[in-house]
Amino acid sequence: MNRRTNRTAAVAAALAGLLLAVLPPAGTATAAGTATATYTNPVTAGTVDTFPDPSMIRGKDGYWYAYGTENPVFQSKGQTAERILPVLKSADLTHWTYAGEVFTPQNQPAWHGGSRLWAPDIRYTDGHYNLFYSVPDKDTVGVATAPTPTGPWTDGGAVLPADSGCATGDIDEAQFTDVGGRPYLYWGSYDTICVARLNGDRTRVEGPVTQVAQGRRVEGGFVVRREGYYYLFYSDAGCCDGAYSGYQVKVGRATSPTGPFTDDRGVDLMSPVSNGGIVVGGSDRWIGPGHNALQTDLSGQDWLVYHAIPADNPDLAPVPGIDRTLSRRPMAIDRLDWIDGWPVLRAGAGPSSTPQQAPVTTWTAGSTFNDGSLGAWQAQGSGTAGWSTATDQDSGTFVSHASSTGPGYLVTSAQAPAQARAEADLRVTSAGGAAGLVLAYQDTGNHVVAWLDRDRNALVTDVRVNGASAGEQVTALPSGFQWTAWRNVAAELRGTRLTVEVSADRLHDAVATQTRTLPAAAARAGKVGVAAQGPGAAADNVGAAPLYTPVTHRVADPAPGTPLPAYSDEFDTAALSPAWSWVRGPAAGVSTGDGALSWPTQNAELNLGTNTAAVLTRDAPAGDFLVETRLRLANGPGNQQAGLVLYGNDDRYFKLVHAVLPLSHTAGKVTHVTEFAKEGARPTTTSPTALAYGPMFGGPATDTLWMRLAYHADTAGDEHEVRAATSTDGVHWTWTGVWSLPREQALRIGLVSLNTAGATARFDYVRAYAYSATP
Repeated sequence: MNRRTNRTAAVAAALAGLLLAVLPPAGTATAAGTATATYTNPVTAGTVDTFPDPSMIRGKDGYWYAYGTENPVFQSKGQTAERILPVLKSADLTHWTYAGEVFTPQNQPAWHGGSRLWAPDIRYTDGHYNLFYSVPDKDTVGVATAPTPTGPWTDGGAVLPADSGCATGDIDEAQFTDVGGRPYLYWGSYDTICVARLNGDRTRVEGPVTQVAQGRRVEGGFVVRREGYYYLFYSDAGCCDGAYSGYQVKVGRATSPTGPFTDDRGVDLMSPVSNGGIVVGGSDRWIGPGHNALQTDLSGQDWLVYHAIPADNPDLAPVPGIDRTLSRRPMAIDRLDWIDGWPVLRAGAGPSSTPQQAPVTTWTAGSTFNDGSLGAWQAQGSGTAGWSTATDQDSGTFVSHASSTGPGYLVTSAQAPAQARAEADLRVTSAGGAAGLVLAYQDTGNHVVAWLDRDRNALVTDVRVNGASAGEQVTALPSGFQWTAWRNVAAELRGTRLTVEVSADRLHDAVATQTRTLPAAAARAGKVGVAAQGPGAAADNVGAAPLYTPVTHRVADPAPGTPLPAYSDEFDTAALSPAWSWVRGPAAGVSTGDGALSWPTQNAELNLGTNTAAVLTRDAPAGDFLVETRLRLANGPGNQQAGLVLYGNDDRYFKLVHAVLPLSHTAGKVTHVTEFAKEGARPTTTSPTALAYGPMFGGPATDTLWMRLAYHADTAGDEHEVRAATSTDGVHWTWTGVWSLPREQALRIGLVSLNTAGATARFDYVRAYAYSATP
């Protein structure tokens, strides 16, 4: 596939172990800072060979931990055995070390029946870690708990009942906590995602099950809440077919955790159509990016965590006991931007393959306290001698304060800027106590503080200016809030707008959120720290960094340039233009005139070794170009498709069609999808070369559908690269990822109408345009 190499990635891989060895714990302030640090995907290079379906959490010790699907992660080191839910550790999100596995063959629970375990999801819950995981051989989800991110793990059995109430596969789970503390579990695969409430200890689902998304191979749900909306990230198409994996990350949003979720065109994710809301699709370098999670760095910038298949090395070596080739799926991260209320990777630029600015993982001011020192901290206010350090198994060293009648403060000697994100892990172990996050601190009479107030069971913000309060604002915390467990309090100050969130694990599922406008005099640079009042206040991982600058504009999508009439046709004559020629034609029933080409779907195929369908083709322009048609496909009984092709031969082509397909779990019903596919040779097979067919699924398909293929001749990589788009109105377009094939033959513009008889395709025109691919 991709014949280029990535020298930067190789260098990064070689240095990964050395750099992590000298990095301080995540968040520890350093003199150099990290603003200009870079990384190159995959971030697991040099550590593990593959790391599918990643999830991630920041532990209470200040390090990040990632968890992956069971796979042979050390093949390059000569190890053929799989690691059962492998665990990685990092100080900076970009350099990782191996930290063990959740289960071993010796202690894997007997109820699994020896099943491989997939798709872990990690959460911090009331003082311990809950790891949910899929047990595919049992078609269910399990849960294990541990006091630290690396164990030891105690299995809690199956989370779902034998009949979960979801229409399809009971795997690919993710937990979510709503405002007020209500926990939910999302799960499902091939071809439905469901949600239900979890019980109080988050070990079993309970109550009604709601289907929230359906589609061709929909799976891998992950939900976050942001500015009043619930966002359901998910993947569709094939996750694990090497160079032919059509996985993409998509998203829908809702005003309730149980939906209805709609895409960025307002289409319900339960509608029997494919969906838009594409967050990231494949590229010439990275195939099948998907099964994502999210992380937030110390500046407040969000990052998409996902796996992707390297085009130049897509497959692992055969694994004993597994009857198929496993795809190589290392972990990648990239900046996630929120533009006009919708998430998109790198403003729409897709997965990165060159050095990128790294996440902010060092505070301007602050510490994890893991060095055991308070030397850089200043005690002010009440009980200045009451601050001390202590340790526990999970968080390592933290600070606490003896009981005092008035507020006491422990603040940094360094200042954070006015536009800042501050955070702390806080807990209050005694009634009558309160612990707070302090920012914009000048002195005891000039600062902002966000208290976790145990007596009031509330998040309380107070703004002090010249010794006077500008008024407290109180937000209730959930009933049953576990005060002895660590809670993350994060505060973002942008201008005079202060936003504070209380969550368990920084995963965009805060149990309480508060927003207020500060007096201008309070929105200033200042120290960061922790506050205590009464008994039992403790804090850890306290610091602040400059607040991230949001990206507000998408990169430009492909657009048609100068029309190329010599490669276009309006179909306004009774005879087909001689510029067209047939492969296995002419097809029966084809007619032209009145501005349309009418073509009944054939009982014929263009798939792998079955090549019986007619293909109508014409020359394509030299160099880069964009071709467009408007297709009207009358409904048929199912298994019809029609659309555009860029055709090399029967076994080397790109195809964009409106396909009418049966729903796998609903007898007699069909779904309408836009399918962007390629057929070609597998790059990792030996002669005779095996063929493969891989689809991506684009935006919604309607009776009238506008379709575009944007072609780029990659001369450096010696590849054809094609990207597809569809529109339901001819104005708003949904673009997929990229498919590529070696440039072994020239491509021709073509049309198809095939699969099963019973419908009629009407092509209103074929128009070609000059096109300049965005670098």
